[in-house]
Amino acid sequence: TTTPQEVSQGCTHVACLLPRAVLHCAPRIAYTHRKDRKPGRRSIDQSFDPSIMSEATSKSRDLKDIQKQMTAAASMLQSVAKPLVDLMTFLLPIIITSTMKAHAWFKKLPQNAINFLIGFVFCFFGGLYPVVFAAIEAAEYGGRKTVMEALRDLSNEAIIIIEESKKDDQLDEDKDGKADTTQISGTEYMARKTRLVMRKMNPQKVDKAISNIYRVWLAVAAVLTIEFARAISMALAISDFLKKPVDRFIAPTIQKAVPDEYDKWVPVICGWITKSIGMSIAWYIQTVRSAFASALTGGLMMARAAYLALQCRNIELGGLIKPNHEDSPLDEGLSYVFAALGFYTQFKLGFKMPAPFNLLLFPFEFAEHYIRWSITKATGK
Repeated sequence: TTTPQEVSQGCTHVACLLPRAVLHCAPRIAYTHRKDRKPGRRSIDQSFDPSIMSEATSKSRDLKDIQKQMTAAASMLQSVAKPLVDLMTFLLPIIITSTMKAHAWFKKLPQNAINFLIGFVFCFFGGLYPVVFAAIEAAEYGGRKTVMEALRDLSNEAIIIIEESKKDDQLDEDKDGKADTTQISGTEYMARKTRLVMRKMNPQKVDKAISNIYRVWLAVAAVLTIEFARAISMALAISDFLKKPVDRFIAPTIQKAVPDEYDKWVPVICGWITKSIGMSIAWYIQTVRSAFASALTGGLMMARAAYLALQCRNIELGGLIKPNHEDSPLDEGLSYVFAALGFYTQFKLGFKMPAPFNLLLFPFEFAEHYIRWSITKATGK
């Protein structure tokens, strides 16, 4: 027999141990399906999975690594912000001024000389930038003047902002003998220049110019898609042909070699590679065709311009120069000679601009590859 005092002490001891037992068993409680319940109803008879905690810790660690990388990238951007702005401030006025002077000089040339120069470019370089030249030709009828006016407005706005930025770099508001921009951090410098652009820019003019350029680009892209439909179709066909064996034989091997968390990128990158290969093959064939056609067109333009130049100077060449060029075989003969020289030159160059001219014509190189990718991508899957 036990006394009431012993019973009271035993209950008190059990009451003290009960919370500890509950806390000890709580992590082992999880939800699982029971056979006698409908799907979606769960009971408490499964153990706690410790992998959940490890997965959460791994995600937290990855998030911290991403934050560190973003912080490092932001610091690097701040460190190069001022030199980059200084470089743009130095180069942009030179580029804009030189372009405007070249355009003014080109406009002053006689029409015959302009035709000869255009023919020379088409004859000897038409196959190097076929899409760019086709885009320029399409823009001639689809809004070239609009684009020129828009570029002129953007150039004027850029000149205004650059001049104001130069004045801002010389300000010394605290009167300590040093320019204010040399005494601030990269973040403050970027914020200062951003406020300067916001104050001095004409947003209506810039918005109108960009909208006009985009509208003309849509029209040009539609024309190019039709004009180069054969090359685009060939590129997509080659890409689809290569994608099946790549997905079957190469992609699984790559997925075994890369970590599991990057498996989802393998099909996408393989698709990019097959599309790039298809584009390279199809557009090389198109480049050869365009080079041949542009050599014939440019050669004829050069021959006609040369014929008119000789005619204006009363040079008859033994009766070969006649009042009507259709009565003389000289211009056709010259056109074949120019066309042969032009195509042979492009073939020897490998249908690529050699160095260092490719660096000088980098905007054309970039525009050529960007337009090719854009019109191919627009019609692809």
